[in-house]
Amino acid sequence: MIGPLSLTFIPPEDEALRAPIREFLDVALRDVPLEVRARSWMGFDATFSRALAARAWVGLTLPTEYGGGGRSYFARFVLAEELLANSAPVSAHWIAERQSAPQILKYGSEAQKRFFVPRICRAEAFFCIGMSEPQAGSDLASVRTRAVRTANGWRLSGQKIWTTNAYRAHYMIALVRTSGTTEDRHRGLSQFIVDLALPGITIRPIRDLSGDEHFCEVFFDNVELGNDALIGNEGAGWEQVTSELAFERSGPERLYSSMVLLDAWLTFLRGQVASEASIRLAGKLAAHLAALRALSIAVTERLARGESPLVEAALVKDMGTEIEQLIPSAIADALGAEPDRPIPPPLLRALAYITQISSSFSLRGGTWEILRGVIARGLGLR
Repeated sequence: MIGPLSLTFIPPEDEALRAPIREFLDVALRDVPLEVRARSWMGFDATFSRALAARAWVGLTLPTEYGGGGRSYFARFVLAEELLANSAPVSAHWIAERQSAPQILKYGSEAQKRFFVPRICRAEAFFCIGMSEPQAGSDLASVRTRAVRTANGWRLSGQKIWTTNAYRAHYMIALVRTSGTTEDRHRGLSQFIVDLALPGITIRPIRDLSGDEHFCEVFFDNVELGNDALIGNEGAGWEQVTSELAFERSGPERLYSSMVLLDAWLTFLRGQVASEASIRLAGKLAAHLAALRALSIAVTERLARGESPLVEAALVKDMGTEIEQLIPSAIADALGAEPDRPIPPPLLRALAYITQISSSFSLRGGTWEILRGVIARGLGLR
């Protein structure tokens, strides 16, 4: 059952990170156009990621013995919130730092920890996630990509889809079947670290409506993996991947994908005589975001205690997606209600981009149907 979430405040020593981060971002993002920043945490810039790493802001919560900062989850919340609220291009290192490194530290061998985690902290190793497959989607238990034992390790065959930044990443953590069939559901699944430079791997970017190519399909044609590619125990993949999803679903990136648009619209309103309807809408959006931010901070506290708040994280993702998709549609309606008022072109371009991409917000990290099933089970309703 889901437990009560307390009202949690960020400790002062972690809140103190906010000022230097803002100073850095004011300089780094000064000349970046609004429509580029609208890509939010999907913006890919390896040079920017390495600049963060040089300030020890990649791997902030990871152990110092593996190159991390050794700080609390609250420190990372402050960092992530500032990066996302300012729409910094963090996509290059984001998945590796957010969930791949913690997954390796929790389940990986000592050799895997020593090899991968310091490289992640230096923004030298970028990861993607190999979960979804054709005809499976968010039903991860239906994966058919398979790894079979060989004399020297494993042979991997199959396909992944909707794999963010696969064509730019160095490695993938893939959920695959190592025994049984899809009818076995959660049994027989395992996780592997796959070097995407290996022979037999083909990656095809998928162009979206905006012209971007974040998502990819990845094909494995008898890819030879060593024994050291397996993370954790064979057959324990389901437990491991559900633990990983708590990191993916609970953070502020589930609240702020549309934030640069909201900020630009509010700046536009401040220079006008705002209508009563626009003022009410701004208050409604602020109230929703404040409540969801408090929920996300409460989940951060659970993570800091070493818990795996799967249901609470699903709540953050579910309700966060709603507000992220509401922001562009509500702002479009508000602007359309006053057709004679000139609108700055950068605001219109940012609105056009986020409107096009916002439908994907309810796909990444789990669809509404999957998330609400998780929530219902946590509440004892199914």
